[in-house]
This record gives sequence, C-alpha cells and structure tokens, in this order.
Amino acid sequence: MGSGTVGVRRMTWGMVVGAPVLVGVVSAIDLLTGRYGPVMTAVLTVVLLVVFGQYLRYTPHVMRGMDHRVGPDLEHVATFAVAVLGWALVVRVQPISAVWSVLPALVVSYVVTVRPGWSRWLLVFGGTAIVVAAGGVLGRPSLFDGVLMPGLSMLVYTGSLLTQLWFWDVVLRLEKARETERALAVAEERLRFAADLHDIQGHHLQAIALKAELAERLAGRDDEQARRHARDAADLARTALRETRDVVQGYRRASLGTEITNAVGVLRAAGIDAEVTGDAAAVPPPLQPLFGALVREGTTNVLRHSRARRCRLEIVVVDGRVDVRLGNDGAGAPGEPGAGIAGLRERFAAVGGRIEVEADGEDFTLIGQAGVSR
Repeated sequence: MGSGTVGVRRMTWGMVVGAPVLVGVVSAIDLLTGRYGPVMTAVLTVVLLVVFGQYLRYTPHVMRGMDHRVGPDLEHVATFAVAVLGWALVVRVQPISAVWSVLPALVVSYVVTVRPGWSRWLLVFGGTAIVVAAGGVLGRPSLFDGVLMPGLSMLVYTGSLLTQLWFWDVVLRLEKARETERALAVAEERLRFAADLHDIQGHHLQAIALKAELAERLAGRDDEQARRHARDAADLARTALRETRDVVQGYRRASLGTEITNAVGVLRAAGIDAEVTGDAAAVPPPLQPLFGALVREGTTNVLRHSRARRCRLEIVVVDGRVDVRLGNDGAGAPGEPGAGIAGLRERFAAVGGRIEVEADGEDFTLIGQAGVSR
C-alpha cells in the first residue's frame, strides 16, 4: 500500500471513528452534569450505548469500501428510532442540543455506506425528514432546534462522510486494479517463459534426436560420420542447456540471422535442401526474436511431422512491415495446429501481427506477418 493510500486511509479512519468518538465524549460529559435527572440519564446512557455500539460494530464494514450490504433492515430501523428518541428527549430539556442532534446522523451515516448507491441519498433525505418531523412532534422545540439543527446535522455529517468514503472507495478500487495488473504481468511473464522454453527445447531436442538417430545408423558403416553426428548432438545439448539458462535469467536475445543459420544446418543434416531468400538483417530489431521463434517452430515441425525434401524460407521487408514464409514440399497428414502454432499466434497478435498456414497438396507454408509503429 503506497504512502498516498496510507494517508487517505488515516483521513478516512479519522472521519469514520474520530468524529463519532468526539460526539460520544461530549454527550457523556453532558450526561454527567445532572441536568436530566436519574431516570432520563439512565435512558440516554442506554441510547448512547446502543447507537455507538452499532456504529462501532459496522465500522470495519464501512472501511472495506462501499456497496457492501450488511445487517438486516429492521435492526437499522430500530437503532435509528432509538437515536431519534434520545435526541427528542434531550431537546425537551435544553433547546439547543447540537451534539445530541448528531446521533440520528451517526446511524444514517453507517447505514447508507452498506447500501447500494441508488438508495443512499434517499435514506439521507428520508432520515432528515423523519428527524425534523420527530423534533416538531415530540420535542416541540424552536424552528432552529427542531428543523435547522437536526436537518443540517444529518445533511452535513452524512454528506461529508459519504464524500470521504467515496474517495476511499476509489482508492481501494485503484489498489485492487494495481494488484490485478501485477498478477497479469506475472501471468504474462510465465507465458513468455513457457513459450521461449518450448521454442528452445522443442527445436533442440528434435535436432538432437535426429543427430543421434543418424549416428546410430552410420555406426559400423561410417564411423567418422557417426562420430561427427554424435559430436553435433552433444553440441546441440550444450547449446540447449546454455539457452535455457539464458531464458531463466532473462537475457536471451537471439537474432533472426542466428536462428536461420541454425535451422539451415539442422535441415541439411536431415537431408533436406534448405533455401533462404531475403535479408534477415533488414527485419527491425524489435521483431527479430518474434520471427526467430517462427523459424524455430517451423523448422521443428518440418523435422517432426513432414516428409520434406526441400524447404524454402522467404523474408520480405517493406516499410517496416515484415512477411516471413517457411514452406516445405512434404506436408504431413492434416490435423489441428499444435501448441507451438497456437503460442505463435498469441505472440504475433500481441504486436498486431498474425500467423497463417497454407496447405496445397504436399506443399505446406507457415506465414508470419508483423510490423513496427513508425
């Protein structure tokens, strides 16, 4: 919770708790003067205990923000009636009773904060009308003490409290929004990490499996080639380990050119003729990791799912708009796109780009398009 939020919280607590405590202390001192007699003093003491007991009971709900419906209506009505009765009794003894006229406002102030927004001001004005009527009928006070004093107490106190609580409610909602934003940022980072890990492990493990299979086939027939493929598999394993560490540390920023070089080497080792047209360096730097992921995913799919003999990679960059196409002539059986393609779609969509796939007989093309704002 930031320092600004703490300040607003303290101000709200001062309004919600400090002002009522002051009213209670002054009312208690007034009772100790002995002007009301023993019976009326006992009745007013009960009134104070009921009103302030209920107020303090609902204070924690008030501080949670508005629109929390708490407590039965009959309970609130009964507490309000007790407060009005206490105020009316005091008015008959002393015409000017500013402190006691706040009691009904205290009840209304906590009730309106635990009710829906549309009914709050209805309760405020309704409570004001009831207090004014009760003062005129039960207390028979002057116009000032029977109408202006209780009416102003109700409107000013409840209006001030509602304003402060509205401000506090806005602060609470902003805090919740920040918490949600932080949670989304964590979730996005986890998805990014999962996507990068999939790119690295899927690509390298497929290449390692291919090299190991080639080494096994050549063992006993061409030991030198078998050893070379075994060394390549070991190098790929070390590269995968290093890049995995880089992902964990957040430092991985492989260029598109590096990804293409790696992909071409793996494809040719698998006996697939790989052809590249276009300049990878022309792709804007912010988009290099994105299209690098496309090349890795496309290469992995060629090795895993196709019977390709030729693979072609085309790079076209026009005015910051990049179009990369990775095609092969040995498309496998049609099926639903895997998690890798789905992940690419999400990552391209996040920057306003898109991923498409085209299949025409044995030809299959993975297309990625994205641009940078100018």
